[in-house]
Amino acid sequence: MGVDTVQNPPGDPAEHALEGLMTELDRCMDELTLARARAETLLRERRSGRTWTDIVSGEPRPLVVERISTVLASLATAGHFWRREQASALQGEQVSINRIAAMFGVTRQRISALLKERDNDRADPQVPPLDL
Repeated sequence: MGVDTVQNPPGDPAEHALEGLMTELDRCMDELTLARARAETLLRERRSGRTWTDIVSGEPRPLVVERISTVLASLATAGHFWRREQASALQGEQVSINRIAAMFGVTRQRISALLKERDNDRADPQVPPLDL
């Protein structure tokens, strides 16, 4: 099976979305490294005999759980944007919705919803594009 190549059009939305995802992944890895280090500190404090109330009350913000929640939310947003733009790019290359669904491991209805959402966002001038 050969590898198809194309010239990427300037301003390729899927490429832009992937770059945004990579930037977000880097930021999240930094956040998770900080959360991991803080979790080690919490564990040491607990094992030294401190109560959870004392530990959590004295923990500086953002709390470990806050960092994790922020990372999960930002990855969900960036990942969704990337999946949507990638599905649109594949459709632009004449890949069927059924095949895109199989590639992504989701239903064809999910792909249709992603593509419709993208079209609606592009058509609605009140919705600013995500700048990831």
